[in-house]
Amino acid sequence: MKSPTSQALALAALSLIAFAIGHLAVVAVYPYRATSMAMDRISQNGAAVNQWRHGQRATGQSRRIVRPSPDLANSSCVYDLATGPVRVTAAPWDGYMSVSVYSANSDNIFVVNDRNAPQGVDMIIYLRGTPRPSGADLVVESPSRRGIVLQRRLAPTAERFAAAAAARASDGCTSLAEQGL
Repeated sequence: MKSPTSQALALAALSLIAFAIGHLAVVAVYPYRATSMAMDRISQNGAAVNQWRHGQRATGQSRRIVRPSPDLANSSCVYDLATGPVRVTAAPWDGYMSVSVYSANSDNIFVVNDRNAPQGVDMIIYLRGTPRPSGADLVVESPSRRGIVLQRRLAPTAERFAAAAAARASDGCTSLAEQGL
């Protein structure tokens, strides 16, 4: 018969092992699950993939808990590289602008802003392990087939927000295959 001390140590060791396995599972799975949920929400459950979704001007009533900055005009695009590379374009902006690319596990894999691209953004995102495309100022290698592109333009007033809306009307987030390229 085992002593109470050895039984307690065995139980503690098993608990520690179970905790470690659970912790690793959460750390490994959570980023993918959280990003997948965000992609579903942004793309309306896959109905709006490889296209920009432009947010409305934020107000105090925009969200109950986490409020977006009312100074930014935000746009988002869920990209899917299943049919090949995706071209992302953003018209020039005379204030702060950034375009960020996130992989399926929420890693920020690329960022460009108005200082790096004063003439606007012309980028192609392609899947790691496939041939590197050409034909754009920027080429970004994605480690995942799906991800999110976020665009932010500083637009602190209603007038600047309207100007941002006009600028982003010509922005693109489309599959090269859909463009016939």
